[in-house]
Amino acid sequence: MPANLKNAFLETGWSQLSKAGNQVCGDTILTRRIQSENRYVAVLSDGLGSGIRASVLSTMTAGMALNFTLCHEPVKRTAETIMRTLPVDSKRNISYSTFTILDVDCQGDMSIVEYDNPPLFLIRNLEIIFPQREDVAAEGPAGFKTMHLSQLSLKPGDRIVVVSDGVVQSGIGGAVTPFGWEIDGLTSYVQALLVKIPDISARDLAARIVSHSHANDHLIPADDISSLVFYYREPRRLLICSGPPYDNSRDAYLASRVDSFAGRKIICGGTTAQILARELNRLIDVDLTAPMFGVPPESRMDGIDMITEGILTLGKLAETLATGDFDSLSTESPIARIISLVMDSDIIELLTGTRINQAHQDPALPMELEIRRNVVKRIARILEEKYMKEVKVSYI
Repeated sequence: MPANLKNAFLETGWSQLSKAGNQVCGDTILTRRIQSENRYVAVLSDGLGSGIRASVLSTMTAGMALNFTLCHEPVKRTAETIMRTLPVDSKRNISYSTFTILDVDCQGDMSIVEYDNPPLFLIRNLEIIFPQREDVAAEGPAGFKTMHLSQLSLKPGDRIVVVSDGVVQSGIGGAVTPFGWEIDGLTSYVQALLVKIPDISARDLAARIVSHSHANDHLIPADDISSLVFYYREPRRLLICSGPPYDNSRDAYLASRVDSFAGRKIICGGTTAQILARELNRLIDVDLTAPMFGVPPESRMDGIDMITEGILTLGKLAETLATGDFDSLSTESPIARIISLVMDSDIIELLTGTRINQAHQDPALPMELEIRRNVVKRIARILEEKYMKEVKVSYI
């Protein structure tokens, strides 16, 4: 029996690279997690050609596919609506966009719709499995086109890999890959990589597939390159605690919550760290020699993965998550370390204290408290909507 999504987590990661000479990618990847249904939907669409026109067409296709799937529309009706909406290439009589739709329910059962993209595959215990497909004809302006429907029941440890043509056709015409990397080359590469790095994340696996495709093309991509990966596994948990409790009598409870948390832990705020040090009888080690990266350097305490400054760090975290510009961060900066922990986690708990810092604020105008609350809410929203993390926010 497949594991329930309540007890396992479906990590989603993707990576993309534009065709050489283009500023935008002609492929589109959209993902959505529906909390009320504990359900995941993802779409990869490849627009014909490259550049802005391909991007517009693939964005339209992915948007329609995602929204129709979220509304539980029948797949045939979804496909026919998309085909009727998009134009058709008059010379080749083909649609201007392809798509792959993945819909995973709360039991780990996945429904798949594929139209003209390379076939997706499942990796289970290092074995490559291509799902058994049912061919369904969908009618569009250019006549009937064939879609492929399949079903999978995910098990812990399973990975699903979806790619665009730019991956399997990378390196075409070369001495080593005269016909391109092809699906066999891709599957062999993924198998070998999983032997070396068995616990590689979905995000890193997708990035490595795109990077290898880029190398196949001698760093001059001949097409847009996209990879989408699902990884079904035990969830990784992270606690981000910021701010002291509203009342001093709750300090021991805060310390107990942090100490008993089963996962990695980040403390944002000097006052919060001092409370934990006192209640848990532990020392704080401040690295005064560490370089500054726009926020104060981090500290250390036994049992805690990171201790940083409070509201400035949270604000910088929210800003960086919103832009997604991780590459510009120094790997030694506290923000880069936090981002790494966040991206490698699935269930993130934001434990927020509500005490007003009397040294900083007039009690009649608790601006600091409101700023912290708003930043925490923003972080939670970004993590849920953009990165498909499961987020729990609680106040103390």
